[in-house]
Amino acid sequence: MIITKQKKMSDIKDSLKGEKSVFIVGCGECSATCKTGGEPEVKEMKTALEKDGIEVIGYCVPDAPCIAPQVKIALAKNKKAVERADSILILSCGLGAQSLKDNLYKDMPIHIGCDTFFMGQVDKKGAFLESCSACGECVLELTDAICPVTRCPKGLMNGPCGGQDKGKCEVDREKDCVWILIYESLKKRNKLDLFRRINNPQKNLNSKRPRKIVAGQP
Repeated sequence: MIITKQKKMSDIKDSLKGEKSVFIVGCGECSATCKTGGEPEVKEMKTALEKDGIEVIGYCVPDAPCIAPQVKIALAKNKKAVERADSILILSCGLGAQSLKDNLYKDMPIHIGCDTFFMGQVDKKGAFLESCSACGECVLELTDAICPVTRCPKGLMNGPCGGQDKGKCEVDREKDCVWILIYESLKKRNKLDLFRRINNPQKNLNSKRPRKIVAGQP
């Protein structure tokens, strides 16, 4: 999922200066989980803006605004309200914001309500953990589904380095060394031959931006 944090209310209000009305678009998946753009947060934003004298014409919360058909359907259902608004405020990641811009049938200002941080997983305590860099050169098969590219501060493809101490990372002594975790995990599976393998540095050929992949094509 995409991890976001809502911008400061003062910054959002500054971006809306000079506008009398706004339509709010939320996100029912990632931003809802992050509590930055689900329906409760959209309603809270509506209340806060109306207290500041900005009319909220309406709102919608598509499940995933980053998926073009979903945001187009949501906008179509609220066409009259959108057309009455001076602008749109979107509470989602940057993907949702750009999808909204690309699929908006009317040329109007779009204001961004969230900062986008990283792709992450949610642990059992509800914390968001960055665990994948979307590098396009996945080595998880070799490291027992533990990503060294993201979880090693040095991005080492072979490890551990000489700085680890009692299984802890030298960059952050509160964190486990990812290569020690990989070693222990492979050891349990009798796969230490994978650990002894020398991995080449990443070529980063698949991380050139912007990227495009067509579904169903190799």
